[in-house]
Amino acid sequence: MLFNLQWLRVKILSSQLRRVIRCISSQENLAKKAMNPPLYLDFSSEKSYMAFSQKFFEASKFVGSVSDSRKLHACLVSTGFDSSVFLRNHLLHMYSNWGSIPDVVRVFEEIENPNVFSWNTMIAGLCDSGLLKEARHLFDEMPDRDCVSWNSMMSGYFQNGQSKETLKVFILMSRESCCDPDQFSFSCALKACGSLQLLELGLQLHCFAKKFDFLEGEYVELSVLDMYVKCGAMSLAEQVFDRLSNRSLFCWNSMIFGYGKADYFGLAFDLFTRMPERDAISWNTMISLCSQHGFGLQTISLFVDMCNQGFMADSVSYSSVLSACASILDIEWGRHLHARVVRSESVLDVFVGSSLINMYAKCGKLGTAEMVFENLPEKNVFCWTSLIKGLAQFGFEEEAMVLFKKMRDVPLSSDQRTLATLLGVCSSRKDVYLGTQFHSYAVKIGFEFDVPVANSLITMYSKCKSVENAKLVFNLMPSRDVISWTAMITAFSQIGDVENASACFNKMPERNVVTWNSLLAAYVQNGFWEEGLKTYVMMLKDEGVQPDWITYSTIFGACADSAMLRLGKQIIARTAKIGLDSDVSVANGIITMYSRCGQIEDALMVFDSMRDRDLISWNAMITGYAQNGQGRKVVQMFDSMISSGVFPDHISYVGVLSGCSHSGLVSEGKYYFDSMTRCHGIDPNPEHFACMVDLLGRAGLLEDARKMIDAMPIQPSVDVWGAMLSACRIHGNTKLAELAGKHLIELDPVDSGNYVLLAKTYADAGKLDGVVEIRKTMRERGVRKNPGCSWIEAGNKVHVFTADDTDHPQINDVYTTLEEFTKGLEDTCEYVSKKSSRVSHSYHSEKLAVAFGLMSLPSWMPIHIMKNIRICTDCHDFIKLVSHVTMRKLVVRDANRFHHFSDGSCSCGDYW
Repeated sequence: MLFNLQWLRVKILSSQLRRVIRCISSQENLAKKAMNPPLYLDFSSEKSYMAFSQKFFEASKFVGSVSDSRKLHACLVSTGFDSSVFLRNHLLHMYSNWGSIPDVVRVFEEIENPNVFSWNTMIAGLCDSGLLKEARHLFDEMPDRDCVSWNSMMSGYFQNGQSKETLKVFILMSRESCCDPDQFSFSCALKACGSLQLLELGLQLHCFAKKFDFLEGEYVELSVLDMYVKCGAMSLAEQVFDRLSNRSLFCWNSMIFGYGKADYFGLAFDLFTRMPERDAISWNTMISLCSQHGFGLQTISLFVDMCNQGFMADSVSYSSVLSACASILDIEWGRHLHARVVRSESVLDVFVGSSLINMYAKCGKLGTAEMVFENLPEKNVFCWTSLIKGLAQFGFEEEAMVLFKKMRDVPLSSDQRTLATLLGVCSSRKDVYLGTQFHSYAVKIGFEFDVPVANSLITMYSKCKSVENAKLVFNLMPSRDVISWTAMITAFSQIGDVENASACFNKMPERNVVTWNSLLAAYVQNGFWEEGLKTYVMMLKDEGVQPDWITYSTIFGACADSAMLRLGKQIIARTAKIGLDSDVSVANGIITMYSRCGQIEDALMVFDSMRDRDLISWNAMITGYAQNGQGRKVVQMFDSMISSGVFPDHISYVGVLSGCSHSGLVSEGKYYFDSMTRCHGIDPNPEHFACMVDLLGRAGLLEDARKMIDAMPIQPSVDVWGAMLSACRIHGNTKLAELAGKHLIELDPVDSGNYVLLAKTYADAGKLDGVVEIRKTMRERGVRKNPGCSWIEAGNKVHVFTADDTDHPQINDVYTTLEEFTKGLEDTCEYVSKKSSRVSHSYHSEKLAVAFGLMSLPSWMPIHIMKNIRICTDCHDFIKLVSHVTMRKLVVRDANRFHHFSDGSCSCGDYW
């Protein structure tokens, strides 16, 4: 048997030193050394082998170092009993315990006929020192093996993180060895299955152990429990746990950990409360689970209970509670914990320091976070990333980039969180150039396929309108999670590609509420309201998904856009049933829905019932009043908002200026436009200028509107010139209309509305040549007029009509009703219906919708009609007369605003 010592020396040096240091530092060995061990007894007088063996064994108990072992070895050689295999095995064991592999090898090579114990001791020593290759070589050379031999090899592989090799040895033992596996064999194999999460093999081993009656020993059953927990099979773990007669703390802690890992937080907490006793691991596990699941207050409460019961907090406890403070932004408790750490620890632990930086950064205390960061004796990547993320979160993006550069200069390698944070900065800045550089950096350090990094890349590219690059990253990902798919759906949605967003959704292996919300938003934001509502219904049927406030805010937007008031009320009832109607965002969605369905009184009732209102709540009411033509109410609501201490934003001013414009409140509009910058420091954007041009133009102050456009510090937008053109048509100013039309067609050459409005201005002024020229230009450019359509909700259905409709199943009755009603108005009210030579222009879609409403709805019920373009003058006059003759209320929402018709008049005062 040849066993070369030289090639082992370099490999064993570091492990030998670690082993010696560990043993010397142990309290037991220090106590032994203090007893003056009898290593120097006079062994020479002993002629009896048995007496010498007894003395040698007693002396070996007091060995305190490798040096002591060698002295005892020397005594053995001097007596001549060194040929004893038994005594040399004792030497092997001593040297092995101290990790002195050269001595172990030397003693082993000097044994003429080593027995199984000699081989096993040698293998165990090599495994303990991490020399698995050498141990396996020796194992393969063994002439005979017993169960301990196999177990030593299995244990060595498992302790050194080679679980697959552990299972290979166990399988080899079961197939080829004459030794049957024992409890230790099964326990080791089960632990390997748990670390590899091989549930199916673990089940087979469980059945195998049951066949050999090894489950009667608690040791194997604990390994079975641990295996099921690590594999996430908690139902099977529960069965094992319930069978245990004497449950150790290890069992309770394993079950709590398993429940937490499987997201069964309630079961974990219930088990924790039923524990007969707890240790520090129990408390730390439960505190960590509470923090990870977002239960900030409960985490702090558990920490207080742990301290009150006499358990000392450690770095795990502090890190978990500080994370909880960060999640609920509880800076006071965070400071208290900081003070406790400073009092109890002489040096700040890097993990606790990282948690402190994270807590202060998330709470906006960036100066304190930087102070903790600078005072840390050791900094890890989490410290750097937490501070970088805090700076980026609060708008200090340049500072975040500078800090990242310092991090690279340390040098310190970035991790996934660092890259995801920096890519988030690129997303918020829409800086695709910098984002591409970070993409290259991710490729360079090997993180381009890491799921969080790839998800951040998809989001960054989609925010920068580079969806092709986002799609490329997505397609190259070797594995994806729910966030990956959701980010891709959002990317398609942002460019209006609803078809690909839907296809991506359908390919997903699993979905959560965020995914459903993304698809819902894709449909609603791109005008596919019906598909959005169908998606909501499908979402309700998914048992694993519970709609949240985002779901309902989005779906109320769909009801508002499509004016489906009845369905909206049903959804409101559902939010009340599940307790979400009091959520501020949901209530804001309800206000918007009621406002855009013409139910401004109901919107006000919801607004008044809100306990907490944010800026969006006030803006929803201001915009609602403006759309419904109640300019005075707009002004009152805006002033009430200011009085309540809520500062307006640019949307607030768009609402109040629009309200003034629709109601002809010129002086009030000018006052609010001036106060926007003077009082609140808000620079006007194109929307504000468009409102002012509309306000001045409708009031006949066309030159003032023209001067405002000329004095704009920014380029006039389509909305600005569109407002000017509308005003010119109202007041018949074809010269300014031509100027506005020219700019409109240059800015948006494909919008048919601009051509039609300019053509109508020419027609009203009698300039038929201009009409012909506009129509010719439209034909040459391939621009077609958007067909007008109107829809009305009746009988739990939405009925859509177009001009001169022929598709509706009751269209003949609708035409009969409309013609009879029109003839009656012409006879009694001197109404003249505007008809052209073409029959298709005889009846606009809103007239057909009104006739259907008169046919289908009870006489006491108001008629609500929606129209995709602006209502014309003829239809406006017609509906006013209908409201007078029938004595009922009609509400028409066109592309710009609401018209509430009652008793022959309109809420707009013919000022639209």
